[in-house]
Amino acid sequence: MENEIVQILIELVNEIAAISDYKPMVKKQYCNLARRLKLLTPMFEEIRDMNKEAIPLNTLKALFAFKDALESAREILRFGSEGSKIYMVLERDQIMNNFHEATDRLEIALAGISVEKLDISDEVKEQVELVLAQFRRAKGRIDEPDVKLYEDLLSLYTKNSDADTDPAVLSQIAEKLHLKGVNDLTQESLALHEMVAASGGDPGARIEKISMLLKKIKDYVQTENLVMDNNVEGKGLSSSVCSQGTIEKNYEAPIIPNDFRCPISLELMRDPVIVSTGQTYERSCIEKWLQAGHGTCPKTHQTLSNTVLTPNYVLRSLISQWCEANGLEPPKRPSSSQPSKSAPTYSPSEQSKIRNLLQRLTSGSLEDQRSAAGEIRLLAKRNAENRVAIAEAGALPLLVSLLTISDPRTQEHVVTALLNLSICENNKGRIVSSGALPGIVYVLKKGSMEARENAAATLFSLSVIDENKVIIGSSGAIPPLVSLLSEGTQRGKKDAATALFNLCIYQGNKGKAVRAGVIPTLMRLLTEPERAMVDEALAILAILASHSEGKAAIGSAEAVPVLVELIGSGSPRNKENAAAVLVHLCSGDQQYLAQAQELGLMGPLLEMAQNGTDRGKRKAAQLLERMSRFLDQQLEEEELQTHTETPALNVDIQPLSIANLGDN
Repeated sequence: MENEIVQILIELVNEIAAISDYKPMVKKQYCNLARRLKLLTPMFEEIRDMNKEAIPLNTLKALFAFKDALESAREILRFGSEGSKIYMVLERDQIMNNFHEATDRLEIALAGISVEKLDISDEVKEQVELVLAQFRRAKGRIDEPDVKLYEDLLSLYTKNSDADTDPAVLSQIAEKLHLKGVNDLTQESLALHEMVAASGGDPGARIEKISMLLKKIKDYVQTENLVMDNNVEGKGLSSSVCSQGTIEKNYEAPIIPNDFRCPISLELMRDPVIVSTGQTYERSCIEKWLQAGHGTCPKTHQTLSNTVLTPNYVLRSLISQWCEANGLEPPKRPSSSQPSKSAPTYSPSEQSKIRNLLQRLTSGSLEDQRSAAGEIRLLAKRNAENRVAIAEAGALPLLVSLLTISDPRTQEHVVTALLNLSICENNKGRIVSSGALPGIVYVLKKGSMEARENAAATLFSLSVIDENKVIIGSSGAIPPLVSLLSEGTQRGKKDAATALFNLCIYQGNKGKAVRAGVIPTLMRLLTEPERAMVDEALAILAILASHSEGKAAIGSAEAVPVLVELIGSGSPRNKENAAAVLVHLCSGDQQYLAQAQELGLMGPLLEMAQNGTDRGKRKAAQLLERMSRFLDQQLEEEELQTHTETPALNVDIQPLSIANLGDN
């Protein structure tokens, strides 16, 4: 037993010795403790090698006590190396209390080892006495915490918006916490993830506070271009790959929208999946969570009714669009994207219920058809398993056959059921292949306002599959979407705008949208007094401006004054999209440059180039360069004209150079 306990102590000290660098806020104390403990290794080795003489009982008890204290110290030191830096600042008092309790236990246990009664060398005995003296001296030493850093973090947490936050404070926080590189930020995210996992699915307010602070620090670091890494796909924090395949130098990574971040890792999601509570996570993160034995949703703490992971293709499409709009490489489609590794099973009663609903869909009774479609609509909304089961039972062709029914309420139920079913990845292709598009377009044209809105939302959901963009564009869906964008309720307009935006990502649909009259409609939305659709309208214009017909239609709609006004007074997102439209509009057309210059664009552009979003800065820089060339050309023409019109100067104009003209 004696040899076993001593060998365990040696292994524990070796584990502590192998712990890598400690976080700055605890480094001094933790390094000192680890160094002291390593000094005890010779004592344990000599005790192990003693000639099997019985260790005094009190010393044996002290060795067991030292083992317990050493195990606690090991966990504390590990957290000091791998834990969250933000947590260590915010919870410094608790952390240091735990640290001092552990060192007190180590000191008491070490003092209980009667080294003078052991057959060990005098040199080792002196070393043990030295360690004991160091423990005792350290008791009265308490390093002053960085109060300013603590207060800055609390202040940052209470800010309601990024505009309220002083960039200088964020810079100091990132500097002091050593969170300036992609590896630093990744390690902090992983540390936070481990804390969530260790909490058993109930992280509490403290970890939520740390998560919010980390997101703000990440956004700042990325915006200030402090994170430089070439792995765009993996982190969403890096240098951008241009469409030509070159790396942009001095590229400032865009701020990732909150909805695009995994709640666990806080990173840009590449393969977002939905769990049974309706929350979305990065697939690899939630799979690790589930494999660790957790049965709750990390964000809501609700118990998961099942472990089915349904791909969130709507969100993945939006993330891809955002990446493309910001010059980033879109996340690559995963090689395997099954809804779940284990197919859900359905009870005989559930299967019987679905079969009964399908029979009622085919009955000659309009009332039966209406109620069955309504129940399927609700079942499909409820969870992923129902969406799979309903489609596999053969509901899609039956629902499609009722899209053109004359009863408005049945029509609403049917198209909304298809919308809910389309959330499932496998159902997207099934719905299109079942011949649903003509019926959905019919509802979009002729249905009630609710049915039209849900038809537009269904088209958006289906269009996240790239090949479906082509099919939907060819089905005649774009003109009625433009009509809904003009005539619909606020919700209907947003549904139509979302669908049009997604469809117009495909180049072949841009001309169709322009010919359907979308540009005048978008311009009206930009100038509405309430301006409720400015974000959506500008986003679509920014896509259409790259098309020759779109550019011509925007120019004919007298868009320049509106765009200049938005660059001067719009939100950061609006400014960058308005600038993107102007970049295309002014390409090769000096009349628009001249008009923008006369309207006072130069001042807002300079402001945007200095303080705008990363994409906004790039667009502003492009416009400033073109305006500068335009103004230089105007100046040259004016000087040439001045020389030509001056009779006193009997000079041949041809040999004059620009340099000579500038000297006059």
